[in-house]
This record gives sequence, C-alpha cells and structure tokens, in this order.
Amino acid sequence: MDIGSEALAVSDTIAADGPLPRRRSIGVRVGTGPGAILVGGGAPIVVQSMTNTDTADVEATAAQVAALARAGSELVRITVDRDEAAAAVPHIRDRLAQSGCTVPLVGDFHYIGHKLLADHPACAQALDKYRINPGNVGFKDKRDSQFSSIVEIALKHGKPVRIGVNWGSLDQDLLTALMDANARSSTPLSTGAVTREAMVRSALLSAARAEQLGLSRDRIILSAKVSDVQHLIAVYRMLAARSDYALHLGLTEAGMGSKGIVASSAAMGILLQEGIGDTIRVSLTPEPGGDRTVEVKVGQELLQTMGFRTFVPLVAACPGCGRTTSTVFQELARDIQAYIRDEMPLWRSRYPGVETLNVAVMGCIVNGPGESKHADIGISLPGTGEAPAAPVFIDGEKAMTLRGEGIAAEFKALVVDYIERRFGGARSAAE
Repeated sequence: MDIGSEALAVSDTIAADGPLPRRRSIGVRVGTGPGAILVGGGAPIVVQSMTNTDTADVEATAAQVAALARAGSELVRITVDRDEAAAAVPHIRDRLAQSGCTVPLVGDFHYIGHKLLADHPACAQALDKYRINPGNVGFKDKRDSQFSSIVEIALKHGKPVRIGVNWGSLDQDLLTALMDANARSSTPLSTGAVTREAMVRSALLSAARAEQLGLSRDRIILSAKVSDVQHLIAVYRMLAARSDYALHLGLTEAGMGSKGIVASSAAMGILLQEGIGDTIRVSLTPEPGGDRTVEVKVGQELLQTMGFRTFVPLVAACPGCGRTTSTVFQELARDIQAYIRDEMPLWRSRYPGVETLNVAVMGCIVNGPGESKHADIGISLPGTGEAPAAPVFIDGEKAMTLRGEGIAAEFKALVVDYIERRFGGARSAAE
C-alpha cells in the first residue's frame, strides 16, 4: 500500500516532536562548594528528597541524608520543628562533611521557624536553603512579621528560600476573601478553581513581599502542592504563566507503592512535557521500615524515561507471556537491574558516561534478538519449547551464544567486561 509522500512527511514531523521548550526561569544556586546545585535557569531538572527521621537524632538523620545522596538526591530536606532539631542541624552537617557528603541541606520550617532560626544561628548558617509555608508561618497580625523575620535571616546568611504553598495548609484569610468575592460574582467559579487561585496568589504575594524585603529573585523558588493530579497540573500551569520564578514540582501526599508512583508520574510527567518544572520530589509513603531512597529512584526514572536526564543504565526486559513460562529471564533482569543500582555510586566515578548504557534481557525469539540488537549489550533467552541457547548481541552484532546452567552468571560477567572496555577508557583519559 502506497501511503504517499505527503502522508510520510506528516508522519516524520509527528515522530520528530518532543517535549515543549523548557519554560524560562530564574536560576537559583543552592549550597556552596562541590555540592552546590543550580535550580532553574536552564539547568538540568534537579531530583530532591526529604528525610523521615527525627532530626534531633543526629546519627540517624545524617545516615539517611547520606543514603539519599548516594541514591542520587541532589537536595535533601530535613524537618526543623523544635529547639532540639535546630540544635542538631550543625552536627548533622559536620557528620556529613566527615563522610565526604556535600549534598545541600534544606530546612523545612512551619509555625515557629522565625524563632528557631533566630535562637539557633548555627542552624541558620548550616542550612543551604529554607522552606517557608505562607499558610502557617504565622497567623493574623503576626503572619507578616514572622514571614519577614525568616526572610531577613535568609538575607543575613545569604540563603535562598522556597515559598511552598500547600492546599492542606492554605492561608485561610486569603481563601475566605476569594470565596466571598466569588459568591458575589454573577458568574461564580467552582470551589476548586477558587482554591487554585488562592494558592497561586499566596505564592506570588509572598514572593513579592520577600523581594520588598531585599531577597533577590535568584534566591526564590516557588511551589504549590496538592494531592490531586488534575488540580496539580492546573495550578502549576497558572503559576508558570504568571511568573518566572524557579518552580519545585511535587504531588503532596501522593500515597504508597504503585498508587503514589503512578499519580506522581502522571501529574509531573504532563507538566515536565510542557516545559514546567525545575526540581522535583516524588512524595511516596514508605512501607513501615521501608527504604526511603525509593522516592529518589522513582524521580530519576521519571526524568530518564522521559529523556530529560540520564542517571543509571537502562535495562529493557519483556513483560513475559505464554512463550516464557521459565522464570530465568525475569530473575536475570531483576538481578542485572539491582546489580547496576548497587554499583552506580562507585561506577559514577570509575566509569564516566556509564549511565548512558542500555542493556536488554529478553525472554524468547519473538522480539528478543531485535531488542537485543538495539541495546548496547543484550541477551535473548530461550522461550518455552525453544532450543536451550541464548544469543548475546554486543553493539548490534551477534557476539556469541551462551548455553547451560551458568547463562545468568556468564551474561553478568559480559556486562561488567563491556562496561570496563567501553567506559574504562574515559576514566583513564580523565586521570
């Protein structure tokens, strides 16, 4: 069937489309020295996370910050909710420095942040950024003075500030005023629309007040978090259209497990595709005693899957079907993926560029050879009823066929050898 040159041209145009251009935002530098990171200003989208330890527990908090940083978190936020937590912050910073961890620390302040920062100047200096929620920084006549106090301390210590609005703790005076005005309107908006407007105004009015106090625009990051996917998309579109501040994305209270991963990816994926967002956090509820670093891995995988950044080698694996009743390919895909994740902290320095590696672990002859050829190194394991042989493809060419009980171990050894041959030279050149 001849589809014609015109149809082919249209197809080519569609295939070439990618994300919309990144929204122009003001760059904000967070931290100093080798760990400093630029948020916005055209810099790569930053992955961040937050501890869930008691910040007053210096050892536990420093250990979790270090674990999050090793997993790839480029900013780590810690709760500063009372005097004991504020007093611990400089010691946490010292512990991290002793272990060689330079990740910038962000202090999360609510209710009494102004007092804690004033009473603990060592904490104010040790932190690299302050997060303020304008909905609970203070109430009634104290709100402006307490907000101003935090901004003035940020100015004194040369720290940037994230003004983080959350619909769970929205400025009730502002919301009530907008709701009352909406009720008097001849064409009233929905409650959700008014709430979104209140969130955007809260963020922008607070940023304007911070600028009046002397905080420059390159020290302000905004966020407007909700736990509903459609509301999040809508409110960030509004915020992006009405400001050029750097924006932090995150679906708050996203939930646990697959629900939290899907909801966060759906909301942030759309915004990122539209060029909105300079830094992200995937706010997953961990299983009791679970691994906090999962939220970092999900954030990285979201950005890498969408083509914005590369963090770790990709492992392509087929989903399995009736042709793959053996679990060998599943076990091998799992083992290879886990092995790569575990080794990446060392590989980043040992094998520059290794994060661009593509590995394929396929389960039968249908798509196995083809997918393996597309990968840098791939294996096509035998499916049900197929000959017990596994061809290995390296750089698009069939290199060998593995047989016997040791296929998995042999292929892992081939992957390590390939990495050494291809990326070890980059290390030598750098040295």
